[in-house]
Amino acid sequence: MSLGTPASAPVESPDGRLITVRQALRSPRRLRTEVLGGLVVALALIPEAISFSIIAGVDPRVGLFASFTMAVTIAFVGGRPAMISAATGAIALVVAPIAREHGIDYLIATVLLAGVLQIVLSLLGVAKLMRFIPRSVMVGFVNALAILIFTAQLPHLIGVPWLVYPLVAAGIVVMVLLPKLTKVVPAPLVAIVLVTVVVVVLGLDVPTVGDEGELPRSLPTLLLPQVPLTLETLQIIGPYALAMAVVGLLESLMTAKLVDDITDSHSDKTREGWGQGVANLVTGLFGGMGGCAMIGQTMINVKASGARTRISTFLAGGFLLVLVVVLGDIVAVIPMAALVAVMIMVSVATLDWHSVKPSTLRQMPFSATLIMAVTVVATVITHNLAIGVILGVIVAIVLFARRVAHFTEVVDVAHPDESTRVYAVRGVLFFASSNDLVYQFDYAGDPENVIIDLSDSQIYDSSTVAALDAIELKYRQKGKNVQIVGLNEPSSAWHRLSGRLGASH
Repeated sequence: MSLGTPASAPVESPDGRLITVRQALRSPRRLRTEVLGGLVVALALIPEAISFSIIAGVDPRVGLFASFTMAVTIAFVGGRPAMISAATGAIALVVAPIAREHGIDYLIATVLLAGVLQIVLSLLGVAKLMRFIPRSVMVGFVNALAILIFTAQLPHLIGVPWLVYPLVAAGIVVMVLLPKLTKVVPAPLVAIVLVTVVVVVLGLDVPTVGDEGELPRSLPTLLLPQVPLTLETLQIIGPYALAMAVVGLLESLMTAKLVDDITDSHSDKTREGWGQGVANLVTGLFGGMGGCAMIGQTMINVKASGARTRISTFLAGGFLLVLVVVLGDIVAVIPMAALVAVMIMVSVATLDWHSVKPSTLRQMPFSATLIMAVTVVATVITHNLAIGVILGVIVAIVLFARRVAHFTEVVDVAHPDESTRVYAVRGVLFFASSNDLVYQFDYAGDPENVIIDLSDSQIYDSSTVAALDAIELKYRQKGKNVQIVGLNEPSSAWHRLSGRLGASH
């Protein structure tokens, strides 16, 4: 596999032209965008990786090396060009207990097992489940992401020297005004450079990247975790590895879908899934804490910088390694105010402002607003995007089942003679709608022959078959005959279970 081999279809540029990696390498303008995008992302990755290492309870080098190996590996094997994968807060929260209770070797073993599980789950087709995530959950996911990106900056804005605030404001002003003058150089990079120059030249005493933690001085080395290969070890790392695999896949696939929408292009979700697994295997072998797609950094790369190919992803990892190992002393003087300004602008650009406008909320069905709100609130409270998405999907399923259940009706349509009555059942028949079906017939008042016409309905599960059996039983107990007609082929297949389930099932 090479950087010149696209994962799926070529990606779209903002002007509608299709861009492959090979074409980007031949276009100085496009290549400049990719290079500068990768550089901005690398600068933003450093404090994030250090802070996630602290959350996980490991040395900052573990998070930095994870970000480097994840980004470089996913550039080759991932299914979504221009998406950034690195150490993330969600993964840090999952693996923190195993690192704290059992040490770094068990953490690395967990990362390796999670990588294997991600590959297996992806090959089994887990990416296809993305089609069942409603748009309201996706909107809630995006809005929750914007809130989390912003709130993550608050520790850098509370209890700091007052000079931090004008520096952050200056960085934001640069990023707002510069794109109106020129887009040759990414505005976030210009803001970082200008704010850093001001701080260094004036000798301002404000928090810097170096204050976040010690930067590594050497390259990562290949290693294997020193853990016993026993069932007990598997019992220890298994639950954490499975949780890490699921959280990583969900966050990565949701991010890939978001980038698809932004770039108006398609990505290979299955390849992205197993690519994440491969990246975590590589990361674990080099002593990293594992990771997944980084939504904030991806937004910097795709939305703020305009990158569209694997080149920016690869260079983000490459620049990260060079910055922390070779240019660590220079990177250490970058004020956190500059990076905070970048991330605030990313959060503003990420939020779906249209979805929270009062006029939009008034027009949206209550169910859609509720699903979005549950996703946002759950994510913000837990700081875990996966939990928010899962709860949002559950609420959507419940509301959908409730709505569909009320679509079913039983109508008295004909009386061919005094001894016959015909009912028409209309709608979707499944566990939610068929539970009330039994109570919609007049067992005592109906004549001796009853015909139930299912021509305008569809049987979807055994609960409906059991409900029809119960209806027939109630009529027989009254000494009346029941005939069920109008079954289409799928419904007939289900109705063959009639009499084998029992009326109580």
